[in-house]
Amino acid sequence: MVVAQWDAQELAAWLRLLLTPSIGNASARRLLARFGGPEQIFAAPRAAWEACITARQASHLGQLPEQFAQRCSAAWAWLHNAPAGVGRDIITLADPRYPPSLLQIEDPPLLLYVQGHPGVLAHRGGPLVQMAQCLAIVGSRHPTAQGSSNAHAFAHNLVQQGWTVVSGLAAGIDAAAHAGALAAVPHGTTALATIAVVGTGLDQIYPRQHQALAQGIAQHGLILSEFPLGTPPLAANFPKRNRIIAGLSCGTLVVEAALASGSLITARLASEQGREVFAIPGSIHAPQAKGCLALIRQGAKLVETADNVLEELQGLKLVPTTAGQAQEAIKNKAPTPESPLLQALGHDPMTLESLSDRTGWDAAHLQAQLMELELDGLVARLPGGLYQRLAQS
Repeated sequence: MVVAQWDAQELAAWLRLLLTPSIGNASARRLLARFGGPEQIFAAPRAAWEACITARQASHLGQLPEQFAQRCSAAWAWLHNAPAGVGRDIITLADPRYPPSLLQIEDPPLLLYVQGHPGVLAHRGGPLVQMAQCLAIVGSRHPTAQGSSNAHAFAHNLVQQGWTVVSGLAAGIDAAAHAGALAAVPHGTTALATIAVVGTGLDQIYPRQHQALAQGIAQHGLILSEFPLGTPPLAANFPKRNRIIAGLSCGTLVVEAALASGSLITARLASEQGREVFAIPGSIHAPQAKGCLALIRQGAKLVETADNVLEELQGLKLVPTTAGQAQEAIKNKAPTPESPLLQALGHDPMTLESLSDRTGWDAAHLQAQLMELELDGLVARLPGGLYQRLAQS
């Protein structure tokens, strides 16, 4: 078991920010950019909050969320009582393990509850997952037998070739994709086979019949949720989580889907995020094929085998030779030399006031830009309100 390295006071501050009514992800990010962290937010006066959010939001922020102490205790207990062979953690925007591809999407989650492979969670030197090795597989909750077989076979083949399959733990195609990915993992290896992004709190499994499947994913992959513990399976949360499925992946494969389905929402989000969309064709008479045929008419890539998917991604130079090479390439990515803030920062520790003098930018704009550079691993926040540019080796 991996025990999360959390300070109780810091965790409480993050949970208070997440649970405060009317404070959504966008408002929370503005506050973080202005003050630097949840503890600093709650130490600031209400008048300072109102420079970033509305008076109504500031009023809510000044009060503890309902049942706050109990919810903090429940989160702490959940973190420290993981099953044998499974790790648990809560990963925030400020954590170097936060997937960088999610920062590129509209409305990135403030934090992610994570349960899964202990070796993956224990590594704190970089992102939890890399988009360049993830492909989403989604589809109907009521697939044909052939559709389930296709999802299983595609996922199995992709994992054998070093990929991680992302899906939503739903009945039907999602479950078949997760199962195919897990079946491809050789016994005793530490490969990250599959990621399930769910629409409930991680203390619940939905649907209930996927308890064993979720256990397998936690041992050979990851289960993620942006929703607080105790969140039930609310209908509105499942389309919302689809942006994370698409955001984690460099492409989305739709196996079977009706014309009005959550799978098409995921495909649309992937397209809007600039990711590739693939679809398996089917009979023009089958309701489960209508969505895929519509996607193909709209420009999705028609594929018949997993190799077709990989050939398309290879042509776009999205397929690294190995996962290790992909991670090394991202690790060694140099900062943009034209960045005026990095140029102004130089290589010595500097205060916000000194940076403001050098750049002519106000404090709020500076803090927002510095937070982005922190999340990119280019700048470190030091004690005493200092910032320092990090050397890229």
